[in-house]
Amino acid sequence: MSDGVAVSPVHAFAERAWEQYLAHDPLWATSQGDERWDDRLSVPGPDGRAAELAMLDGWEVEMRDLRGRPGRVEDDVTLDLIEVVVRRFRQAHELRLWELDALDQHSGPQALVGDLARLQRMDTPERLERLLARLAAYPAWIEAHIANVEAGLAIGRTAAAPVVGRCLTQTRRMVETPAAESPIVKAGAELGDGVHAALVAAVERWVRPAHAAWLALLERYAPAARSGEGVCHLPDGEALYRHHILAWTTLAEDPRAIHEYGLARLDELGSEARRIAADLGYDDVATLRETLDRGADNHVSEPRDLVAVAEELIQRAQAAAPSWFGRLPRDGCEVRPVEPHMEQEAPPAFYLPPSEDGSRRGIFFINTFEPASRPLHRLPATTFHEAVPGHHFQVAIEQEQVELPTFRRFGSRLAGGAYVEGWALYAERLAHEMGLYRTPRERFGALESEAWRAARLVVDTGLHALGWPRQRSIDLLRERAGLSQLEAETETDRYISWPGQALTYMIGQREIMSLRAELEQRDGPRFDRQAFHDEVIGHGALPLSTLRARVPGWVKPSGS
Repeated sequence: MSDGVAVSPVHAFAERAWEQYLAHDPLWATSQGDERWDDRLSVPGPDGRAAELAMLDGWEVEMRDLRGRPGRVEDDVTLDLIEVVVRRFRQAHELRLWELDALDQHSGPQALVGDLARLQRMDTPERLERLLARLAAYPAWIEAHIANVEAGLAIGRTAAAPVVGRCLTQTRRMVETPAAESPIVKAGAELGDGVHAALVAAVERWVRPAHAAWLALLERYAPAARSGEGVCHLPDGEALYRHHILAWTTLAEDPRAIHEYGLARLDELGSEARRIAADLGYDDVATLRETLDRGADNHVSEPRDLVAVAEELIQRAQAAAPSWFGRLPRDGCEVRPVEPHMEQEAPPAFYLPPSEDGSRRGIFFINTFEPASRPLHRLPATTFHEAVPGHHFQVAIEQEQVELPTFRRFGSRLAGGAYVEGWALYAERLAHEMGLYRTPRERFGALESEAWRAARLVVDTGLHALGWPRQRSIDLLRERAGLSQLEAETETDRYISWPGQALTYMIGQREIMSLRAELEQRDGPRFDRQAFHDEVIGHGALPLSTLRARVPGWVKPSGS
C-alpha cells in the first residue's frame, strides 16, 4: 500500500527497477536530487557492463511474467517504456558503443566536474565528504574510460576528428585552469574558507591529474580520429545508425525516408518564411535574414541582457498558458547563462529539469557567449521550446505525477528523446496559436527555428547515412535554416557526436501534430484543446508507438 492506494505488481516492479538503475548510475541519481550515491561514480569498465546486462536480464524475466497478467492501462504503458529502455541498452552492448561514447564534447568524462558543480550539493559536512569521495574516484573513472576508448582505437574504430578536436580543446582549457578557478571550487565559493581549501586540495590531488590523463589520451588519439564524420564511415556504420535512430526516436524508420521528409518540411517552412519577408517589404528571405542578423536593434551586447529578455518571454508565456492547459506546473522556471567553461561548445540553449526533492528548480540555460552573434528574433521560439510551454511544462508536470512509478517520472528519458523534444518543438508552433510571437520578426524567427529542426533531419541522415562531409551540413544550416557560422559549426559537430539525436525534434512533433489532426477531425467543434494538451503531457514521456496507440482513447470530446 502507498498513501492508502494499492500498488500493482507492475508498479512495484518498476520501483525496484528504478532503485537498481540509480545504484548502477549514481550520476543519474544525483541529477534527480537523490543523494544516496553521491560518494561514488559508475563503473565504465567490464564489471560495470556485466552488472548492467545482469540487471537487464532480471528486468526481462519479471516483465515476461507481468505481461501475462490482467492489469491497468498505466501498467501496460510502464512495461512498454521499460521494454524500450531494455532494448536500447542491449543494442548498445551488442554494438560495443562504449568504444566511442566517451568521445563527446557535451557529456564526455571531461565534463564531469562541471556537471557536479551544477548538480551536487556540498552545503553540509556530510555532503562535502560525499563530494570529496566522488572526486577521489575521478582518476580511476577516467582510466576506465581511457581503456574503453583504447579498445576502439586498437581496431581503428574511432570517433570523428571534429568531435575529438573539440574534446581536446575543452580538456586542454580545463588542464590550464588553476585549481582555484575550477567550476567545482567556484560552486562552493560562499561556503567558507574551509570548504574552499578542501575543494582546491581535491582539485589539485585528483581532478587535475585525471584531466591530464584524459588530455594525454586525446592527444594520442587525435591523429587516428576518423576523417569521415558520419558513422557510415565505420565498418558497421549502417547498423550503428539504425540503432541510434531507434534508440533516440523509438521508431524503426528508414534514414532515406527521414531525409526526404526533412527536405519536404524545409520547402513548406520556406514558403511561410517568404510570405513574411514579402509582407515586411523584402524581396527574399535571405535579405530579411541579413537585415536581422546585422541590425543593431536585433542584438544586445551584454550577456545579462539576453537573460533578461528570456525572463520576460517566460512571463509572457506563463500568462497565456491557462487558456491552453488545464494543468500547470507548480513551480516556475529559472533562467541562467551557460557556464564559461562550457559555453564555446554548448548549444544555444538547453533545459535542466528540477530535482525530485525540490532543491533545484527547472533551469533554462541560455548560451550568452558572444551575445552580439545571437539575433533576438530567434530567442522567443528558443524560450518557448526550452521553458514555457515546452520542456519545463512537460518535464515538471511529469515529475509531479506521484501516482506513477518513479521510473516513469524520472527515467522516461532513458527510452529516447523523441517524445520530449517533439513536445518542445510542438510548443514552438503552439506558441503561434497562443499569440506569443508579438511581431513578424519573432514569427520569422520561429519559422527559422522550425526550419532548423527540419534541416536537422536532412543533415543528420546526410552525415550518418549518405556520407556527407561536415562542410555540406554547415552550408545547409546557414542557407536553409539561417544559422550563423558559429551556430552551424557547433550544431554540426553536435550531430556528428550524437548520431540520431537531431532526429528527435521533428519526428516527435510530427507524431503529436498527426494525433491532434486526427482528433480534430474525429471531434470537430467538440475538440478540446486543453484536454488534448493535458493528456499528451499528463502521462509522462512515452515511446512514440505508445503515444499513437493511447492518446485517442484518453482524449474525450468536450462535454462528453
